[in-house]
Amino acid sequence: MSDQDNNTGKKPGFLRRLWAVVRSPTSAWSLGTLLIGGFVAGILFWGSFHWALELTNTEKFCISCHSMERNFVEYQDTVHYNNHSGVRATCPDCHVPKEWQHKIKAKIMASKDVYHHLVGTINTEEKYQEYRLHMASLSWKKMKQSDSRECRNCHKFEYMDFTIQENRAAAQHQAAIDEGKTCIDCHQGIAHRLPEGYLDEYRKVVDDLAANGDIPLGNGSSVASAKSELQEHLSSN
Repeated sequence: MSDQDNNTGKKPGFLRRLWAVVRSPTSAWSLGTLLIGGFVAGILFWGSFHWALELTNTEKFCISCHSMERNFVEYQDTVHYNNHSGVRATCPDCHVPKEWQHKIKAKIMASKDVYHHLVGTINTEEKYQEYRLHMASLSWKKMKQSDSRECRNCHKFEYMDFTIQENRAAAQHQAAIDEGKTCIDCHQGIAHRLPEGYLDEYRKVVDDLAANGDIPLGNGSSVASAKSELQEHLSSN
């Protein structure tokens, strides 16, 4: 292609000239140089991307939004913040998956949180309390669908020694194993205050998931029987 457009006589635009350079063979650089340069550029890009991703995976970043300060104050009063073992579960430990594919999906979905922060959906105490039950139900739904995946990064039934647990805890955990329950079925308020009407809302979440066949089941249980067992279990607590 010449410097002048054959039809108009005008000089081609920047993008057209750039494309011409990209698709044309080069005489100034060897193939090895181009490959090495591309490899180095790829490492730099991946390193920068990973650094930025991990930067958004810190508690400091999570609470940098004013709307998250209420959550953080509540969380500081829980066993996940202060406990006898000195092990702390921070915001990303519970809300960001470890697995790459699930982590990227969570980051993409988090864009809606940025939107609601900008438009002020929960920027006052009144708005926050109004939306609290809805926000909680979204988290419960995600955790129920994933079999409490983020909880199980630290807590797994196979790692538990029931003989050193309190009798009630050991009995409940054994029942959960036998009945195919997951962590969120009993621990909805483990890190944040429970909103009014939470139990009815959680049952609705379970009903909707069961109706759509979206509940992961263990021990060969069916969706219908698992839903019935869960409702009976919730009613007894």
